Amino acid sequence: MARKIIYIHGFNSSEKSYKAQQFGEFCRDRCEYITPRLHFDPRIAMLQLEQLIDDDSALVGSSLGGFYATNLSERFGLKAVVVNPAVRPDKLLWDYLGTQYNPYQDIHYELTGEHVFALQQMYVKQLTTPSNILLLQQTGDEVLPYQEAVEYYCDCPSKIEFGGDHSFMNFERHFNRLANFLKIN
Repeated sequence: MARKIIYIHGFNSSEKSYKAQQFGEFCRDRCEYITPRLHFDPRIAMLQLEQLIDDDSALVGSSLGGFYATNLSERFGLKAVVVNPAVRPDKLLWDYLGTQYNPYQDIHYELTGEHVFALQQMYVKQLTTPSNILLLQQTGDEVLPYQEAVEYYCDCPSKIEFGGDHSFMNFERHFNRLANFLKIN
């Protein structure tokens, strides 16, 4: 039973994302709910997340947060829900090298090849415990190729919806599904 949910936001997002806030409201009286503000450097972000994990943890990750959640699920044997996840952010982010602005954290930073290489090192080539990960995917995701996620997570429980967008429209319809999968009180 998960007594602590760690919500992992995506690239150039924050702990104040709409999905994070929505699910936090749902979890309020059910379990501890943590939404850390992640550093832009993937190595530091991963350290931040590792420090929060204990035996009572489960994960929900969106976009790049889904990539992090997958890695952590595999390494720590945790249940995780991934929402329109990035499967290979190391391949996608080469086009974004250089100065970035995260409006949700109000910071400017430099995305470097080292950051992308770090993501490449975090990639899990083969899921060893696909039953620990629930995929929520909408085919209308305009940011990430949904087919990549459907293929990569093919052995995982999943809910694939036609249409939608990268924000995962009407996320709240799936809160009970998440609670059951993550075994939230």
